[in-house]
Amino acid sequence: MSTTPQQGQVEKTDLVTLTIDGVQVSVPKDTLVIRAAEQMGVQVPRFCDHPLLAPVGACRQCLVEVPDAGNGRGMPKPQASCTLPVAEGMVVETQATSGVADKAQQGIMEFLLINHPLDCPVCDKGGECPLQNQAMSNGRGESRFSGPEGGGVKRTFAKPINLSPQILLDRERCIVCQRCTRFADEIAGDPFISLVERGAQQQIGIAEDAPFLSYFAGNTIQICPVGALTSVDYRFRSRPFDLVSTPAVGEHDACGAAIRVDHRRGKVMRRLSGDDPEVNEEWITDKDRFAFGYARTPDRLTHPLVRDRVEDGGTGELRAASWPEAFTVAARGLAAARAAGGVGVLTGGRLSAEDAYAYAKFARVVLGTNDIDFRARPHSAEEADFLASEVVLRMPVTYADLEQASVVVLAGLEPEDEAGTIFLRLRKAARKGLSVVALAPFTTRGLAKLGARVVPTSAGDEGTALAALADDAEVALDGRAVILVGERLATVPGALRAAAELARTTGARLAWVPRRAGDRGALEAGCLPNLLPGGRPVADAAARVDAATAWGVDALPEVPGRDGDAIVKAAAAGELGGLVIGGVDPDDLADPAAARAAIDAAGFVVALEQRATDVTRAADVVFPVAPVSDKAGTFVTWEGRPRPFEAVFTNPGSLPDLRVLAGIAEESGLALGFRTVPEVRRQMEEMGPWDGDRAPAGPEPKVKARRLARNKFWLSTWKHLLDNGTLQMGDSALARTARPAVVAVPQATYDVLAGATHVTLTGDRGEVTLPVVAAPDLPEDTVWMPANSHGNGVLVDLASPGSAVTVKAVKPGTQKGAAR
Repeated sequence: MSTTPQQGQVEKTDLVTLTIDGVQVSVPKDTLVIRAAEQMGVQVPRFCDHPLLAPVGACRQCLVEVPDAGNGRGMPKPQASCTLPVAEGMVVETQATSGVADKAQQGIMEFLLINHPLDCPVCDKGGECPLQNQAMSNGRGESRFSGPEGGGVKRTFAKPINLSPQILLDRERCIVCQRCTRFADEIAGDPFISLVERGAQQQIGIAEDAPFLSYFAGNTIQICPVGALTSVDYRFRSRPFDLVSTPAVGEHDACGAAIRVDHRRGKVMRRLSGDDPEVNEEWITDKDRFAFGYARTPDRLTHPLVRDRVEDGGTGELRAASWPEAFTVAARGLAAARAAGGVGVLTGGRLSAEDAYAYAKFARVVLGTNDIDFRARPHSAEEADFLASEVVLRMPVTYADLEQASVVVLAGLEPEDEAGTIFLRLRKAARKGLSVVALAPFTTRGLAKLGARVVPTSAGDEGTALAALADDAEVALDGRAVILVGERLATVPGALRAAAELARTTGARLAWVPRRAGDRGALEAGCLPNLLPGGRPVADAAARVDAATAWGVDALPEVPGRDGDAIVKAAAAGELGGLVIGGVDPDDLADPAAARAAIDAAGFVVALEQRATDVTRAADVVFPVAPVSDKAGTFVTWEGRPRPFEAVFTNPGSLPDLRVLAGIAEESGLALGFRTVPEVRRQMEEMGPWDGDRAPAGPEPKVKARRLARNKFWLSTWKHLLDNGTLQMGDSALARTARPAVVAVPQATYDVLAGATHVTLTGDRGEVTLPVVAAPDLPEDTVWMPANSHGNGVLVDLASPGSAVTVKAVKPGTQKGAAR
């Protein structure tokens, strides 16, 4: 029988026994005294201490007495319990039992308050301030500070100063606990904020040429134990005791970060990080924290719209309509469109899993089609096969696995931009020795902070690079290794198959990381042309019968449907009679111009949207649907972990997508069997996952030999975390923290440009002029620029990712810095 302790267990020999406040306790060795006290229910006051930051002993508020117990473990003066490891036989007395410790803590508190302003009534931290609370619980009732009349003047500074466009600093409130500087250095890897000056003038500062432009800067506000750091948006807007707090889940990426929504009188006032050790620990991106204004922009849809048909005597314009009228018009129009060639369904990444399930069932039962696709972005048939055979119903990798892996390979994924919580976990693990290998065009700022070994990869060569890793002795992939592939690999023929083959031959675990919150849930719910809900392959007769039985219908369409690109082409060619579009921005589709043309050409279009868009303006019926704050639902993380959330508000002006689809179905005479989120959840649970054969991998994709014409480059691109995305509208301060749009070119090309500050890229859809920078390790045949940080974006203004573009220097004085 094995005596090896299981993961999470501690051998008795690894335990240390000590006495705290007269109570004997055993804890793992190297545990800090302050943590040992917490385990037995004793709260030692502290400011600088944070369980996810390295101990520093800066504030000294956690002083405890360590008397001599006759074993040589005693110490002559109070010790900072946040930096003191436990020792066998140690005796510790906290403020609860020791007058020495209590007096020491009161003295530290008195020192901290000498210069701290008494502006609690106007301070944003008032009411939730650790300094305020501990001044009452562990401080003195009076101060020996003489005040202005006795010659004492509190330290003052000009206030506030901008650490960034979003973060404000009131320096006189700072108690120099160093939580913010340690977070920036240890967690985010953005050490632009640091201590400056010395002694009584010590304060938080930034370098003049290095503003605190971090994707994670907002975390410093939340962990600041006083009101020194505040946000532009929340400053002076509310008091914490006026707020109602609701747990929620971040809707901006597939990471599933736990957040807390604080609201008052039907309006979100701020969002904070939730505490979830299994997912985001206590950190979130600034996008999750600050990007919530989109739900209250002036163009928010508040009632259904129906287009007056000219042939019926109308003007051809959209007009306000009641919900029953809109349901009726949509049902009749879709019935006619189905008879005229069928209806395609395009959904976007904002959908909850319940909404996605409703679209999947609506397409099959009401519209009689498998023409449905959630991938409102460039994609491929190879990706659909990969998702069906390698991803759906699987959870091979978790956040904890990232920390315990021997090596993590990143392919088609820039985690700092595309999955912030993954980035923070990788950085945490990398600081402890994790090896990160990235197949990327160049060493980005994020990859540098991970200490990644970058394999410079030309745009479109990721498949070849993945195959080569199998024989790379320096990578040493094994059962503890993890391969993370991003959705961008879908645009590279053969890359996803190469990733799956690499995992099979090496034993490494493989995980797919989409960029949007709703994508993994939509996959599980069946919003793909080749998959039904629960991973049931459309091509499998038994799977179709199983789904039809669960839904109470005779049969389902047998032939796998068109993907998103094929739906667009069919609509443009008149082969489809109509479209149902939910949460899709045409500018995100592979060919935005073709998508707009298809929407215009479609005989009947139903749009389900939160705000007015190009789709709603062209639609025949528009339904206002609820943002994530106004509905319950579930997001499924990239791991496959369900993250349910409840509605923050009840807004009668918008309904969940599933309720709208149910209303149309009922008017069509084909009820979906649900109207509410709990009813959908119940139906999804009853249907359950498919336990039959998985979908096959599909045919080997054709990988064509590529040729690059002279003076041309392959285009590499992805979206920055903060860009022109529609869910970032309504927060100007956050927008000003976005990284600038630039073109990165190989060093040799940059040298040829002879000092030009801007270049013009020209592709098959237009040209873009932007500032230029050199990337020393960028392959000589590749250039890079962000996908959506300027103008209308790469897909509209320039070319498809991986296509060829030309680079031309712009003469001084003629650059415009934007798309033309």
